[in-house]
Amino acid sequence: MTVRPFRFGVVAGYTPKVEALTGIARRAEELGYDTLVTPDPVAEHDPLTALSAVAAVTSRLHFGTFVLADAFRDRQQLNWQAQTLHKLSGGRFELGLGAGRPGAEQRAATLGRDFGSPGQRLRGLAETVALVKKEQDRPKLLLAGAGPKLLELAGREADIVTLTWKPQTTEDDAKSIVDNFRSAASARLAEIELNINLIAVGDELSTEVNKFIGASTADLAAAGAVTVLPGTPGECADTLRRWRDTYGISYITVNAAFLDKFAPVVEKLSGS
Repeated sequence: MTVRPFRFGVVAGYTPKVEALTGIARRAEELGYDTLVTPDPVAEHDPLTALSAVAAVTSRLHFGTFVLADAFRDRQQLNWQAQTLHKLSGGRFELGLGAGRPGAEQRAATLGRDFGSPGQRLRGLAETVALVKKEQDRPKLLLAGAGPKLLELAGREADIVTLTWKPQTTEDDAKSIVDNFRSAASARLAEIELNINLIAVGDELSTEVNKFIGASTADLAAAGAVTVLPGTPGECADTLRRWRDTYGISYITVNAAFLDKFAPVVEKLSGS
C-alpha cells in the first residue's frame, strides 16, 4: 500500500461573519494546517462565496467544500464557480461533493431545486463529476459518502474520499468499510487520498458535541471508536500513524473548535 504524507484540515462550520472565517483561515495557516474546508451551507451562507474570502487572506492554505450537496446547484454554474476559485487561487481550491444528506429537502426547496430520490441524486452527482473532470486544469475532487454505490463512484472518479462513518464506528467496522472501498477503487487505490473527520480530540474530550451526535465522546473513546482521538499529542500521533498503516488514511480533519488543541499533533506529523 502506498504511504501518503499526512495532511491536516480544519472544518469551519459556524462562521456567521467574514471576520470569523478569515480569522480561522489565518490561524490555520499559521499553525501549519494544510486545508480549511466548509460544509454546505456554512452557517447560513453559500460556501463558494464564503471561500473567496479565505483565498484572499491566505497564500499557502488550500480550501474547499466539505461537501457541497449536488442537488442544491446547477452543475454548469457550479463548474464555472469551481474553476474560478481554482484558477484565481493558483490551484488551492478543492471541490468536495456529495449526494446530500437525508433531511436536506427543505434547503433544496428554498433554492428552487428538486432534491430527488437517492438514486436520482446519485445519478446527478455522477453527471456533475463527469462535467468537472472534462476540464484539463481542474480542482482536486473530493467525494463523500458511505453507501456502496457512492463509494463505487468515488473509487472510479475521486482524488480524495472522505469516509462518512457513524460516530460509533469501531476499528473493526472501519476496516470492513475501507476493505470494501479498496475493492471498489481497485487499480486506482494508490491515486486516492483517504480522509477521516474527527468528532473530538485531546486528553480531555469535549462534551459539547454530545448533543449533536447522540452519544458520549468518552463512551465512544472507551469503545474504541475511530471518530474520536483521545490522548496526549504524542499518543494521538501514534494512533494516527497506526490508522494510516492499517487503513491508508492520511488526511485528517477536525472541527475549528479544536484548531489550537490539535496543533501540536499537526506539528508532529505534518508532511511525514
